[in-house]
Amino acid sequence: MNFHIVEFEASYGKSKQIPDSDMPEIVFSGKSNVGKSSLINKILYRKSIARVSATPGKTTTINFFKLNEVRFADLPGYGYAKVSKSEKDRWAELVEGYFAQQRNIALIIQICDIRHSPTKDDMAMIDFLYSTGHNFIIALTKLDKLKKSQQQTRIDALTQELSAFEGIRLFPCSSQTGQGVDEIRAAIEECICTE
Repeated sequence: MNFHIVEFEASYGKSKQIPDSDMPEIVFSGKSNVGKSSLINKILYRKSIARVSATPGKTTTINFFKLNEVRFADLPGYGYAKVSKSEKDRWAELVEGYFAQQRNIALIIQICDIRHSPTKDDMAMIDFLYSTGHNFIIALTKLDKLKKSQQQTRIDALTQELSAFEGIRLFPCSSQTGQGVDEIRAAIEECICTE
């Protein structure tokens, strides 16, 4: 699969605007400021196809990126306090509406910060993905922010915190150094090959 050939396709602010799914989709989900856009850029060998912002809550739409064999869907980040209730409600409608459609979702990449325990919102999303039987992995970003000696300790702690979800796959990674990103690309390729 060629991750180099990609184009930004479209953004949608309401679920009813989203066209039908006509190819496998790789969905990126995570809280605001967890490094979602940076990870998408790294996977796609780009600097800024997905806009990276220092301000959390900047992605307020579902953004689609089209590759030859697959489409990436970047969901708005959740859990950011400084937006109005009406805006939070719109985001919720957008994401819930997306998942309620008959979409060809091949894989969901749920993103968590390796340095911290999953938030209440993270756990709610993981529980939703697990209980609905979606194929998903968890990308643990910001690995480069930990010393080598801390990395395994955090992976072990997260494995324990997520132990209720049997068979969950964790992918420690860094958008800065690229560590672990090849493994995520391989997981994407694997689920596209089995389509």
